[in-house]
Amino acid sequence: MITSIRLVNFKNFADETLRVGPLTIIVGANASGKSNIRDAFRFLHGIGRGYTLAEIIGGKYGPGGQREWEPIRGATNEIFRQSPPSGGSEPSFSLEVELNLNGTQLCYSIAVGRFMEGNLDRNIPDGLGPFRVLKEELRTESGTVYTASLPGYDLVAHPPDSLSVKVEESPKREFRTPTHQPVLTQYVMPGRTSRLLNDQHSIALRSALADMRFLDPLPERMREPSFPGATVLGDYGDNLSTALQEIRADAEREESLASWVQELTPMDVKDFEFPLDPSGRVHLTIREKNDKKVSAYSTSDGTLRFLAILTALLGKNPAGVYFFEEIDTGIHPARQWLLLELIEKQAAKRGIQVVTTTHSPDLLTFVNDGTFKHLTVICRLEDSQDAIIRQVAKLPNAQDLRTSKGGLGRLLAENWMETALAFTEENDEAEDNKG
Repeated sequence: MITSIRLVNFKNFADETLRVGPLTIIVGANASGKSNIRDAFRFLHGIGRGYTLAEIIGGKYGPGGQREWEPIRGATNEIFRQSPPSGGSEPSFSLEVELNLNGTQLCYSIAVGRFMEGNLDRNIPDGLGPFRVLKEELRTESGTVYTASLPGYDLVAHPPDSLSVKVEESPKREFRTPTHQPVLTQYVMPGRTSRLLNDQHSIALRSALADMRFLDPLPERMREPSFPGATVLGDYGDNLSTALQEIRADAEREESLASWVQELTPMDVKDFEFPLDPSGRVHLTIREKNDKKVSAYSTSDGTLRFLAILTALLGKNPAGVYFFEEIDTGIHPARQWLLLELIEKQAAKRGIQVVTTTHSPDLLTFVNDGTFKHLTVICRLEDSQDAIIRQVAKLPNAQDLRTSKGGLGRLLAENWMETALAFTEENDEAEDNKG
């Protein structure tokens, strides 16, 4: 389980830490930086999938030119908090993630930069060379697993093209490896299946980072029929019919599906049917108790989003982490508390984590104590591009105001969270200046 992610000079965060729980809800004004948190998770996920830095940031293409990985949002250099400085120094950012994996505390950090090439290569428009790993480290509570560093990386004119890696095992190992890909997922040689790091901690970390999903269900994709056997729900809700069909093959999960659908939707759902079209593709039809049949083409957007979230959380092999943006989109306020209850219960039951952004006051009104601890507000500082991250529970009087009339929903609607955060930061800054 991921417990925190620290972002240093990443996008619009100077040095901020997000605390992560079973359900982490992120609120904040538009353009405050909520989607940048998603980008940080995706960067770590790209590492877990074994991509190079160029592929993680710029996109990965498979055979035939088909894209298998979307690039990180924004222009290439916008991944750095500040634009490239003049004078020959390189822009860089770092991410640090802490995890608890089967009782073992792990801390993984990686720093990434681009060197100012100056006149070395006049074909590079912004004067910057390729992305490189500057430093990388994996630690446990017992000590360091490995460290990788770029010796002399401040030598801008002639930046080294390999990392010096030290593995603190018995016996200790030292080697050099290219800088274009994180050491954690590098192979010894192209085409070979063995990796540079095969200790249990590195293996567990790679698996955890790879085990993430970023879902943005789109109604038009969910309405489309699926090919038989395609039982994994796509990132945009593709394969909804066959993924639901797979859930219904398991009695316990089918029962959970039926009960949640009846609670979450205004439809009086009796069953699901999966008719085939002439091409053999599987369609989704909802049958109500009066035997009226409603196809996915006629089902509301909100109902389809409910079904997609249910399908993701009840699927046969759930991911370790799910990230949703604006999970309340298209869902009636009167039923958002049921959506929240579904996520909280499934996260606890199946040992998964859900991170979501929201603008909905109704969604916050019913958060339980555990979720309240991981309710986070992101606020962009006045007259600055920088944003800060704070847990709402640590804002002044938040605990008391949570139980007042309107609760957290009212505090969000009245912009209290951002105001309290900004006020607290101003006071802290004033105290620091006094000292």
